[in-house]
Amino acid sequence: MEDYVENKVYEHRVLKRLSQKELADAVGVSKQTIYVMEKNNYSPSLVLAFRIAEFFNVDINHIFTYVKGCDQNEK
Repeated sequence: MEDYVENKVYEHRVLKRLSQKELADAVGVSKQTIYVMEKNNYSPSLVLAFRIAEFFNVDINHIFTYVKGCDQNEK
């Protein structure tokens, strides 16, 4: 059991009709970073999490959720 950060990046990106590349360019990362983040295989730095939340104009807690002591495969 490990702590991890769950996110709703995919949902927000699709609602804005953006490609992974467009979002990546907007927040200063690679398309691959967005891809692995959307698969919940990567927890972004706090700075990147704030950049993404600011880009979508929502509170950071609306996109990112800290999950303590839960195995991702048990969800």
